[in-house]
Amino acid sequence: MSIDVQIWSDIACPWCFIGKRRFEKALAAFPERDQVRVTWRSYQLDPTLPEHYDGSEVDYLVAAKGIPRENIQEMIGYVGQQAEGEGLAYDFGRLVVANSRRAHRVLQAAKRADQADGGGRTDALEEALFSAHFENGADIGDVDTLVALSAEAGLEETTVRAALDSVELDAAVDADVQDGLTIGVRGVPFFVVNNAYGVSGAQPSEVFTQVLERALADQRPKLIDVGGEGEACGPEGC
Repeated sequence: MSIDVQIWSDIACPWCFIGKRRFEKALAAFPERDQVRVTWRSYQLDPTLPEHYDGSEVDYLVAAKGIPRENIQEMIGYVGQQAEGEGLAYDFGRLVVANSRRAHRVLQAAKRADQADGGGRTDALEEALFSAHFENGADIGDVDTLVALSAEAGLEETTVRAALDSVELDAAVDADVQDGLTIGVRGVPFFVVNNAYGVSGAQPSEVFTQVLERALADQRPKLIDVGGEGEACGPEGC
């Protein structure tokens, strides 16, 4: 038996890193965790964002969403508190607003490498990119940053540089986004378990535990009683 988990996510989404942590907490306590296969899928919240944006995260959100600055500051304060609860140290003051497209191309390259040899580069790179973006003030659109983070995750530099502007991998990003839209993904993170259960958002770990247990139960053989109960013997006698 195996459990398939597809996760639509964007590096630029603060709730996606939080959701990753909450899912991992549930997975770590799941007795059949070795049977769970996770596939990361690309999604972009704002594909129109330029490669480099001169303003702060607050400036960008005010301009993009048309929400008053004080409301945005309150919102990111709340997100930061939720992140802290998962052991993450978000620093929105240092955050570099950048288009995540290049990062997604490199993630697609990592996914292909993992499919070839069963490695864990994609998850390691997701983790590194999230941390770089939200905790360390790194530019996830910068070539050298992407090369360095990818190398730490186990990708060869030649593979990374070829992926940065790859038309083929760009199409793979688009395919992931389209697959998500087809099944109703309109925000991230979004988790799909065994193509049957959808979990929208960074839900509490208990929700992920419940859906994993449900998916496992669905795969266990079920007996159908035929003919009612007949005479039988048990531990207490016949």
